[in-house]
Order: sequence, then structure tokens, then C-alpha cells
Amino acid sequence: MEQHWMESLEPLLIQYGKRKHPLEYKNRYQLLVMIILSAQVSDRNINKLAPQFFEAYPSINSLAKAAPEDLYPIIHTVMNFGKKSEALVKMAQLIGEDDRIPTTMDELTKLPAIGRKSANIIIRESGNEAEGIVVDLHVVRVAPRIGIAEGDNPEKIEKQLMKLVPRDRWNEMGMALSFLGREICRPTDPDCKICVMNKVCNYYNETLKSFSIRQ
Repeated sequence: MEQHWMESLEPLLIQYGKRKHPLEYKNRYQLLVMIILSAQVSDRNINKLAPQFFEAYPSINSLAKAAPEDLYPIIHTVMNFGKKSEALVKMAQLIGEDDRIPTTMDELTKLPAIGRKSANIIIRESGNEAEGIVVDLHVVRVAPRIGIAEGDNPEKIEKQLMKLVPRDRWNEMGMALSFLGREICRPTDPDCKICVMNKVCNYYNETLKSFSIRQ
């Protein structure tokens, strides 16, 4: 089964696996900040406010000296900006300097507002060895549709994918599924006909084809 799926997933990995995350960061400090801000907010919106934020706070050291309310004028349009401001300042104070940003899952998930998904993104984008697979809201939708995972719990889906996919492909797999969800396998009206996974996708082959037969 594993070999079957990895062969079937290869076109997906070829198309999306090496693509950079949509957040337009310039270094790991910026990525860390933008990941925290992007929770329940589109990457596009975070990219728009990022230049102003990093002009005001160009390093972790400068952010650590701020009070949470100092960030409000820049990020007040972001969902839960109050809590995120507190998390950002606390994170900066804990780390202290840019070169002390953690590189492992255990260390990253000890930081405020950083869970497994965020840590996996930071590890992937830093080019470090994967410790898990990115499972965002797109992967939660796409993986069960294809049939390579079940349920809607991100951590359970991640564990299923980690069993299915060889570790040296973990960094590619999560974001490949995420990009598929962003561009093709949308919540409504997925563009199944041009999807590289449609030959093996449960959603396409069972749900949509059976509907066509009934017409």
C-alpha cells in the first residue's frame, strides 16, 4: 500500500513539493513572526503588513523591548491581535537574539503560539531535517478526500501521513498537499479535472463519478 501511494503521490510532489511557503519572509525571525500572525488570517494579508512591522521591529532583540500594545497600530487588523501581540513579545523575550531561534520541534513548540503545524513549517523552510509533516486546514481537507488519511484531527492526520510517507519526503508532502488545497482542491467546486491526483482520489472517483452516473 505504501509503495502504491508513494508512486501515485509523486506527480503531486513534483508539482508542489519544493515550492516555498506563501509567506514572503526574508529570514527565520521574520518567518517566526509571520507564522504567529497568520493563524486564522490569510498569508496575503500578513504579507501586506509585514514590511511595516519589520521596519519597526527588524530583529528579535528590538521586538523584545516592545510592549504588546506597541504592536497594535501595525497589526490591529489581524484576528486576535491582542493575544498575538502578547505572544510575539513574550516569544522575543524568551529567545533574545535572532541566532538563538530554535531549530527542533521540541524547542519550537515551547514558544508561545507555536504548535506542531507552525514548527513543521519553520523546520521545513529552514531546510532542517523534518520531524513531522505540515498539516494545515488545507491538508485536513485534502488528505481525507484523496484517501491517504481519515478524520479531521490535524495531529491524527499527521501521524497517518508520517506512517505512509518516507521521512525524507516529509518536508515536501505537507506543503504539496497544502498547495493542492489552495489552488485546486478548494472547499467548494474543486477543479478535479485538472488535478494531478484525480486518478487515485477517492473524492473524485467515488463521489463525483457516481453522481455523474446517476444523471
